[in-house]
Amino acid sequence: MSANWRTIEADDPMLAKLTLPQLLQPDWVAGGTLAELPLEQLIERRIQALVLDVDRTLLPRRGTELPPAMERWLRQAQQRMPLHLFSNNPSRSRIGSVAEQLGVSYTTNAGKPRRGPLRQVLDQLALPPTRVALVGDRVFTDVLAGNRLGLYTVLVKPVNPEGLPCRHDHWQQLEVKLARLTGATLV
Repeated sequence: MSANWRTIEADDPMLAKLTLPQLLQPDWVAGGTLAELPLEQLIERRIQALVLDVDRTLLPRRGTELPPAMERWLRQAQQRMPLHLFSNNPSRSRIGSVAEQLGVSYTTNAGKPRRGPLRQVLDQLALPPTRVALVGDRVFTDVLAGNRLGLYTVLVKPVNPEGLPCRHDHWQQLEVKLARLTGATLV
């Protein structure tokens, strides 16, 4: 089935040959939230910067305060590498307040999976895409955007207000099912 999927335009000639299932396949499907992600494994993979989705990855739905475990993880990561918050959310005040709390740069209204805003972030980081990880909870925005530019992509579980994995996240479940129908394994 996957051999019949058309390819999607990408910047790198090698990426231009990626099929839809390959574009929807994260490099790492984490079993928990970002706060449970082993930072050392990212460093072992030579990741030097993190681009992080915000809604449902760092903050619970409509939340404005980072769960304590999330904040601890982000502070530890910040000591090891640059972080950039990258959100489709248009609220500069909401995303900006989280970025200000952490002292990191951010992008709102990113339009993922579009490449333009993500290219700008890569230019600011001055790192090759293979040294940058995009971490998020959505296949068709976060994973697809990162894969289109050759970043290391990590799919995490959405976070609830207590900072734990959301048990009933229908969007991620639907996206995973649809990605699997294209031939992506998501394992």
